[in-house]
Amino acid sequence: MNVKKARRSTMKIWENHQVDGINRMPARAHFLTFPDREKALLRSNRYTHAFKNLNGVWKFMFLDAPEYSPEGFYESGFDTTSMDDITVPGNWQLQGYGKMHYSDQWYNFPINPPYVPTENPTGIYKRTFYVENSFAGKQIIIRFCGVDSAYHLWINGQEVGYSKGARNEAEFDITDLVRVGEENDITVRVYQWSDGTYLEDQDMWWESGIFRDVELIGVPKNGINDYKVEADLDDTYTDGMLCVKAALRRAEPVQVTFELLDAKGALVLKETVSSEGMEVNFKAVVKGVKHWTAETPYLYKMLMTVEKDGEVLEVIPQNVGFRNIRLNGDSFLVNGVAIKFKGMNRHDYNPRNGRVVAKEEIEKDIILMKQFNVNAIRTCHYPDSYYLYDLCDQYGMYVIDETDLECHGFELTGNYSWISDDPAWELAYVSRMVRMIERDKNYPCILMWSLGNESSSGCNFFKMTEVAHKMDSTRLVHYEGDFDMEYADVYSTMYTWLENPAKPFLMKDIIENSKHPHLLCEYCHAMGNGPGNLKEYQDLFYAHDKLQGGFIWEWFDHGIKSYTEDGEKYYRYGGDFGDDPSNKDFCIDGMLMPDRTPSPGLYEYKKVVEPITTTEVDLEKGIICLLSRYDFADLDQFRMVYNIMEDDVMIFSGSMDLPSIPARTSKELTIPYDLSSIQPVPGAEYYVNISYQLKETTPYAPAGHELATAQFKLPVYKEGIECIPEGTLKVTKNHTTLRAEGANFYVDFDLVRGNIIGVVRDGMEIMSKGPRLTLWRAPISNDMEIIDQLKKVYFLHLEHEVVMDIHYEEDGHFLKMTVKTINGTTNSAWHFDTTYEYVVCPTGDVLIRVSGIPAGKLEDTGATMSANGSSANMAMGGKLGCAPDMFPRIGVTMHLDESMENVRYFGRGPRENYSDSKETGLMGVYENTVDGLFTNYVVPQANGNHMDCKWVSLTNDRGMGLVASTEDSFNFSASFYEEKDLDVAKHTCDLVKRDYVVFSIDYKQNALGSYSCGQWQLDKYRAKNEPFTINFRVTPFNNKEMSDKQIAHERLRFGQR
Repeated sequence: MNVKKARRSTMKIWENHQVDGINRMPARAHFLTFPDREKALLRSNRYTHAFKNLNGVWKFMFLDAPEYSPEGFYESGFDTTSMDDITVPGNWQLQGYGKMHYSDQWYNFPINPPYVPTENPTGIYKRTFYVENSFAGKQIIIRFCGVDSAYHLWINGQEVGYSKGARNEAEFDITDLVRVGEENDITVRVYQWSDGTYLEDQDMWWESGIFRDVELIGVPKNGINDYKVEADLDDTYTDGMLCVKAALRRAEPVQVTFELLDAKGALVLKETVSSEGMEVNFKAVVKGVKHWTAETPYLYKMLMTVEKDGEVLEVIPQNVGFRNIRLNGDSFLVNGVAIKFKGMNRHDYNPRNGRVVAKEEIEKDIILMKQFNVNAIRTCHYPDSYYLYDLCDQYGMYVIDETDLECHGFELTGNYSWISDDPAWELAYVSRMVRMIERDKNYPCILMWSLGNESSSGCNFFKMTEVAHKMDSTRLVHYEGDFDMEYADVYSTMYTWLENPAKPFLMKDIIENSKHPHLLCEYCHAMGNGPGNLKEYQDLFYAHDKLQGGFIWEWFDHGIKSYTEDGEKYYRYGGDFGDDPSNKDFCIDGMLMPDRTPSPGLYEYKKVVEPITTTEVDLEKGIICLLSRYDFADLDQFRMVYNIMEDDVMIFSGSMDLPSIPARTSKELTIPYDLSSIQPVPGAEYYVNISYQLKETTPYAPAGHELATAQFKLPVYKEGIECIPEGTLKVTKNHTTLRAEGANFYVDFDLVRGNIIGVVRDGMEIMSKGPRLTLWRAPISNDMEIIDQLKKVYFLHLEHEVVMDIHYEEDGHFLKMTVKTINGTTNSAWHFDTTYEYVVCPTGDVLIRVSGIPAGKLEDTGATMSANGSSANMAMGGKLGCAPDMFPRIGVTMHLDESMENVRYFGRGPRENYSDSKETGLMGVYENTVDGLFTNYVVPQANGNHMDCKWVSLTNDRGMGLVASTEDSFNFSASFYEEKDLDVAKHTCDLVKRDYVVFSIDYKQNALGSYSCGQWQLDKYRAKNEPFTINFRVTPFNNKEMSDKQIAHERLRFGQR
């Protein structure tokens, strides 16, 4: 494709893609250097030769363009009294300057690389800083850990240099410009847009400024400037192969002593070598070395002591982890094992500060990931702060380190590879990757270098790969855009579907055809209520060595903390700041909510990737089989805690330490219970629950932390007690109301609509609106691609019930009512023929049976599409004009008194669960409140479903309420919000509670899927257009008379009358 470029007569420096930096020091490894061994072992900035952090309050001036900069702004004497204060690190958009903007794909200006808008928001930062005498005689370096997007630097009025590449570190030598023992002045002018912006179109908020640390360091002038540590394994994975190549700052002869200490500080080896010119090289074999893996993150500590003429110049500490990474046919191996990534894509994010993330926050992320069985991070889509890699080394986390590169906006031009395949941009592409590799080359946690994300392909990626392999032959190269495997080492795809009749490329095709290791660098898009299908993907990973796992998109919801005028907290997303175009809530797509609350999806993921898979062998004898899903660690680190539950009563418990079960092996164990000793309670259900807990405290979790679970229904059961309802029932008709009245209750029916309009017991109204069929639930974020179909084609949110017949009969003991309706939606030629059957008993029980049969025009009517999205239409199943094959739900809703906010139920819990996201939902009796059942997603949507329920009770604070029970099972939810409330609300602060409880019992809730970006609802999990029946019993009760579970255990039977 030929592209005519508009050119400016003079190119501004921040638009010159041939200028990667000016006077910036060559990239090098990130390390600390100390004056002696004792201080080196402490590894604290405080004890280095000289260190000063320049974070804090700076003076700030915001301009519409760089050209508006005042004359002499960079001079030391420039008057800053009229300048504002700003916090560094920080993004200026979150401190009141410029505008917030979120987009996934678009550039926010005309695409004309390398040129950017004339109106280029610019921030001038100034401050003074004192340089202590500890810096005297040292090489003085200023380090910027992250500045978006490009910037110039001045020290004491003298221009130092220029840099770009927002998420790459930059260092400048300012030795000759600073005054030791005096105040000094620094000025930084930051440009929001630069030619580098064309390479920084990642899916995140556009945020600018100095957003990572600014550091001043003093190092010996004749010490080590850079070094590379390779800690590999021999071919038998027995001995370590240690190789160190160091570069000196000066060509002066020095001696370097290399000490290798084990994790306890014991000396493993020690050797002194002399420099050769500007280099120092050291090699050694470490016998019987301990390996580093994410499961067993064993770190040695190496000390490099540099001496000249017997004087110690510096001591450099470096963590060393021995591991081997290699390709092996259609898999890659770590220490000889085709590992499985159980990973997360992680952006830098803070709900208050944007991309400003402290070390403590990163550590919280990693600890939480470990606690939830995550073993890998992809640094999407840029290198992170150096803190992260140190922490991943220590805690044990595999890392795909990704170049700060994404050109997504070019996809919409029709020339996706516009600059990716332009050799003129080679420097811009390669430099970003080189700077990442140089800084991060000594972290054992990094297994792969990633060339970037969503930037098509082209000659610049071939060059990046060539350079990466030359720089580091011990790691693999990853890039999702290499569809034809021309240069990358692993075959990486994103959001590859499990099933779709119209897609030519599915996971099964990778299994059948790929000859390379495969990973899903993104999958199971975690927007809102979801994702579904986690188990299906993980089962495939386990079944095929070549499928080496993947990385969930993504870790965090990127909501911006905000407050209403009344002080209510909520989180804003794209479009809430007037940003246009915007991908709206597409940034609310994480496993963690903005306040760090784990979503139900994260609990599901923890269960799906848990380290132990447990299967039953013989439950009569308590024999189970444990399969280790670890790649390296032994299961003997766990204690198995087990208990037998009789509904909500624990009748037996115990624990045992697991024996040695090496990685990827299995072993049968016997739980020492005796089922013959159990005297079953009629109607009760019995389960054995198993919790696998850490025996000892680890760096990421205390002893007793649970990492895996299992549950089995025991072969113990006694049928519930049969009860025949007895007593009298008075039935009266008053105009359009039919009342069935017993000793202490009555039930009212509307004879026009045919539904219950009141259930009262002991003077308390329990139900104000009886069951009504519904096919609608508020759209979840993963419905975003089919909302138009749901609403504009099938009008599923606009439901209608037409009563066709009402019939009732009573005999003084029972009222039996049958209501026949058709249930459809606006303009629908299809409907359900629905039958409601009620039996009101003299005991106050109401037996309810709702059944439906698809009817009306179910075949294609030849209608044309009236809403966007042919693929969305296919997702709904069938052609337009037909009844949809998939409904959001099939169930009934009721209104209960608002005081009935205390909930107990027997079913899956404790968190919400759906047909494709239920693995973590163990069966049991759970207690909660209506508010507690509500999942407060950033974007309000359907939530709170619980599957496989036998009974549920809702009571007020006096223990009065109702029990809904069944001899089958149902889904239930209870909320203070109607579905339309959730549908209309854009934020949590928009929700206003109803003065009643919305209580729903469903035949089926539709699956979740992850169709916001990826697999739609799998066929086997859908709520389909099919005949259905919902059977349940409603019992008004007082728990002072009888418990909810006792009522549920009963079996109502009717004698002959």
